[in-house]
Amino acid sequence: MTILSEHMDLKAYLINKKQIVDRALESCFTGVDGRLSDLTESMRYSLLAGGKRLRPILCMAGAEAVGGNETDVLPVACALELIHTYSLIHDDLPVMDNDDLRRGIPTNHKVFGEAVALLAGDGLLTEAFNMMAEAFSKSKVSAEALLKVIGIISRAAGYQGMIGGQLADIKSEGMHAEPSLVEFIHEHKTGALIEASVTSGAILGGASPAQIKAIMSYGEKIGLTFQIADDILDIEGDSQEMGKSTGGDEEKGKITYPSAVGLNRSRQIAAELSRAAVLSLQGFDDRAEPLRRIAEYIVERNK
Repeated sequence: MTILSEHMDLKAYLINKKQIVDRALESCFTGVDGRLSDLTESMRYSLLAGGKRLRPILCMAGAEAVGGNETDVLPVACALELIHTYSLIHDDLPVMDNDDLRRGIPTNHKVFGEAVALLAGDGLLTEAFNMMAEAFSKSKVSAEALLKVIGIISRAAGYQGMIGGQLADIKSEGMHAEPSLVEFIHEHKTGALIEASVTSGAILGGASPAQIKAIMSYGEKIGLTFQIADDILDIEGDSQEMGKSTGGDEEKGKITYPSAVGLNRSRQIAAELSRAAVLSLQGFDDRAEPLRRIAEYIVERNK
């Protein structure tokens, strides 16, 4: 368990947690039948391509905030990254956003072909739930808590969450950017899994009902903040630093917060949400300091 003061070094914290997640992910899909090698190579290509590992880090930080242990939640934290990676592979396909670059390298379908990329995404998603099912035997978390978490993550990743948000995103291309519609897309396509990540960690860490409610509120706010920040970075960000092309939202006719309310108001909303997220944690002690700092980092990040 990591306890940090208000003077904590967030950069060091994020690097440390990312290294823990990366080491665990490195062992995924190794030693399988050679006839599956094309598929597992494709899965590992995207899974190990880098990234912030924000969702698994939030899961671990959520557990620590309520006195839990990062080791006990690591299998679920890694499963969240598998789900996130699957969504990126599918998002990049020609039938979706048709992107050529992801994390500074060619997208999965550009390297392995569309059919293998599609199946790699499917494989990552289904293996994520296998990892969560097996977590009970690898940690001290209760079966009841784990079952609750699997339900939360299923809804966040499914048609009521990420998939539904993706459909709304596709159907709204070229439409007038109504703020309520943009908010719906962001809360479902991106925010749902972020909220599920930190909430899952808290539940597995033994949070009380009041703590779960507070952390869910925190997660909801930072999930929306994250996507608003992404919208802004697509306009102002450096493509090399971000590892993907910028300006794609406007080119594809995507509706975003800047297109709905303007760039300056988008910045204000993101900052307001970040502050509100921090306020959600006012009943927590220093163990929640990483979550408070992550809320600030999401607004300030440059990739």
